[in-house]
Amino acid sequence: MNKTILSPTPFGPVVVFWSMPDGTPQLDRILLSRPGIAAERAAVLLHPEVEAGSCRRIDDLCAGLEASLHGRAVRFPPDLLPLERCSPFQQAVLRAQFRIPRGRVTTYGRLAARLERPRAARAVGRALAANPFPLVIPCHRAIRADRRLGGFQGGAAMKRALLEAEGVAFDPDGSVTAGAAAGR
Repeated sequence: MNKTILSPTPFGPVVVFWSMPDGTPQLDRILLSRPGIAAERAAVLLHPEVEAGSCRRIDDLCAGLEASLHGRAVRFPPDLLPLERCSPFQQAVLRAQFRIPRGRVTTYGRLAARLERPRAARAVGRALAANPFPLVIPCHRAIRADRRLGGFQGGAAMKRALLEAEGVAFDPDGSVTAGAAAGR
């Protein structure tokens, strides 16, 4: 396993873990900095043995991550993601979330209903909380049924900033405006 560190970003360092199991680069995990712990420190705690490395495909992915963190529209290639490492339910959640367009949001409940599991909103939330590929799979685009933000690996401030950069508007009380909901 290798790691590439994006620093600085508007939200602190981001660490990209990747490997080449069959000679083709594959994304293993993305760590976002969050309140109280920078991604670089978390990376050392999780994988102290991993060394920095780079290759063209991962460099391109990292450039896309940096662009998205600066508010630019980026569409990531799904073929970099080893979703088979996730449970079948999490795979379904992540694939559905991947399709939520920039500037739109969905709720955990709406996503659960789309997966034909209408009572699984909390399970959807847990699957997104454990998303190993934040930003590539835009889990920040999932919100609570009351249009409040809900959780995010990088913290609520980062989630709101990412959504605002995509053009999502907020009411004065901090909830997402009704017009931002994805119809799917």
